Amino acid sequence: MDKKDIYEHLAKIYLDTPSVKKKKSKTQAKDHKNFIIIAIAITLGLTMLISGRLYLHKPLQQSMALVLSTEPIKMNYTFDPAKKEIFSFNLNKSNLSRFNALGFSLKKSNFEDIVSLRVEFTNLFNEKSEIYVRDIPNKWKYYEAKFSEFKGITDWSEMTDVSFIIEEWNTKENKGLVYIDNVRMSK
Repeated sequence: MDKKDIYEHLAKIYLDTPSVKKKKSKTQAKDHKNFIIIAIAITLGLTMLISGRLYLHKPLQQSMALVLSTEPIKMNYTFDPAKKEIFSFNLNKSNLSRFNALGFSLKKSNFEDIVSLRVEFTNLFNEKSEIYVRDIPNKWKYYEAKFSEFKGITDWSEMTDVSFIIEEWNTKENKGLVYIDNVRMSK
């Protein structure tokens, strides 16, 4: 036995005082309680986050989207014989009435070029409506076009296509690249 053990043994017998080991076990018990409280708090926080009751950005119920493109689309335009370049998504008579906006990311390849893009919806009744995205940057930028901006569409229940169009009169240069990514319908 070393001195510490002898001292604790004598203190326990003669003075009936708690030993250092018991004091350590009380602090260990306190640390254990704190650990359990922290673990419960983290578990509750994660549960609330997963269930959608803790909103960091948008509620989970409102984040529904119809993704049209997960890979970047490369629109390579050359206006020698052609006057416009078109990329279309066939919507196959999709009902888009439950969505509110079209979202997409754009960038151009040539820093000096000035490019505008026409975005056009068409429905089964040949109603067409368009908006223009002006001055596309040379770094990725996300755009969101509300369906209410497409004034010519009265019925969103049977949509045939959405098109991205680069026209000769909306570019400074006759050649260039525009990239489109993350095309989606969202609420």
